[in-house]
Amino acid sequence: MPIPSRWSANIPNFSLPTWMFGDPFSPLPNYTAYVNVNQPDTHTLSIEDYRRWSKRIALGLENAGLRPGDRVLFFGGNHLLFPCIFMGVIMAEGIFTGVNPAFTTQELNYLLEDRGPAFFYCKFRQRLGLPRSRIYVFDDSTVDTPSSDSLGERHWSQLVADEKDAQSYQWIDPIDPASTTCCLNYSSGTSGLPKGVETTHSNYVATGEAAMVRRSLEKQTDQPHRALCFLPLYHAAAQTVYAIDYLKMGVTTYMMPGFNFPQILESIARFSITELLVAPPIVQALTSPLARKYDLSSVKAIFSGTSPLSPKLALKAEQLWPNGQVRIQQAWGMTELTGVGAVWDTSSDPIPSSVGEVVPNSTIKLMDGEKEITQPHVPGEIWFSGPVVMKGYWNNPEATRETIVEEDGVRWLKTGDLAYVDSFDAGARIFLIDRTKELIKVKGLQVAPAELEAVLLECPGVADAGVVGVQLADGEAPRAYVVKTPNSTVTDQEITRWVEGRLSEFKWLKGGVAFVNSIPRNPSGKILRRVLREKAVEEMGVA
Repeated sequence: MPIPSRWSANIPNFSLPTWMFGDPFSPLPNYTAYVNVNQPDTHTLSIEDYRRWSKRIALGLENAGLRPGDRVLFFGGNHLLFPCIFMGVIMAEGIFTGVNPAFTTQELNYLLEDRGPAFFYCKFRQRLGLPRSRIYVFDDSTVDTPSSDSLGERHWSQLVADEKDAQSYQWIDPIDPASTTCCLNYSSGTSGLPKGVETTHSNYVATGEAAMVRRSLEKQTDQPHRALCFLPLYHAAAQTVYAIDYLKMGVTTYMMPGFNFPQILESIARFSITELLVAPPIVQALTSPLARKYDLSSVKAIFSGTSPLSPKLALKAEQLWPNGQVRIQQAWGMTELTGVGAVWDTSSDPIPSSVGEVVPNSTIKLMDGEKEITQPHVPGEIWFSGPVVMKGYWNNPEATRETIVEEDGVRWLKTGDLAYVDSFDAGARIFLIDRTKELIKVKGLQVAPAELEAVLLECPGVADAGVVGVQLADGEAPRAYVVKTPNSTVTDQEITRWVEGRLSEFKWLKGGVAFVNSIPRNPSGKILRRVLREKAVEEMGVA
């Protein structure tokens, strides 16, 4: 039984740049859009600066030979001008695509082969088979004064048109924004190799309009909204929020080069940050003694995503604000949904174990194989329909057919996420369990790794944890990989007993407990279970 959103929003048939800025020339609101936390007095961008720099980059790319549909790959970390490069590529009718700067040469080569970029912005001098004329070194120097480190290489400033020439630049709107791909973000690759997700202009506009509806539900105040960006901007979630949605809402984003927890705390206090977008490991860090050394009173909202958040962990982190001003709200989404699929009504108190309700203009249903779930509290795979659903997987029609099915003219995306709902009315609350492909089958019963991880994170002496299934002589069983807190003396036996005292026997850690220095995660915070499974095979000789 389909569950529709109780919200709706008009989605204009605009290109992303037109939706963002209106047109290339009209005056824009006078507010600061971005601030570099390391150079806040000199390195800022207004919304007018954002449009102006985007136009300069768009014209520069066109002058260098970029053609409609060409891919432009960005291989680097967060930067004040990242949004301008992102938008400039799209203005020039190109397709923006980002890459994790931590990728190895082998990983990068795979993506280069899959995407076939025409231009390549890189932090390092990577050639990797591309013509040198198409590679541009991207660094922290200004356009007018390229750093000496880049001499001998083509500096990215050569792809920026003169400001006077760009003043008259006009981007061209696509004939059909709904079918025109403007970005390739790669899925986390939980099954097989990472797949390129084709995001269209209309996908971004629909997501932005949904965000505006949610913002309109908030209690209006005169206090400025200030966000802190430390999540990677090449990833779909951060990219959508910080380069698009927040700009449209008038939120000032303070830009960090990457994750650095002490600097996060320092920046919150220094710049009076009001809202944070985080992953569960950051919520865990907020419970540390270090967080109590900073004035975090300016924070009014925290949104957690990428993986299920333990309700007890959320409540523990909220104790940083004893007056109850902060309630951590879980959200749910995926790259294939342009970042977000379920959120909380900001005018209501969130339930810690729920990710909220389906976003505006969208519908979900729960499926058990080919059978549709019709009862509350019965788990099933989320199927999602709405204007935020991707166009498809890049150069992979088979994977697209496996993921998107059409029924009676409606496109349903099979998310692979297991959940249940508390009702089948519009606005039903969604309770996420885990990825269907990550469930551990113990004697015919399903064990969700996320449930075990939540229990482990509540154990004294445990800083982080990841759980996978391993094959034993009598079948599959959960195995935990655990990171200790500093100076912790917790033992594997103590952790095993902790779980046994809280969960049913079929969920016990009969595959063992192993201590590690860190849990492998992708940049958005999702656990790389494939890496843990490979580690288990090496250690135990079992899969």
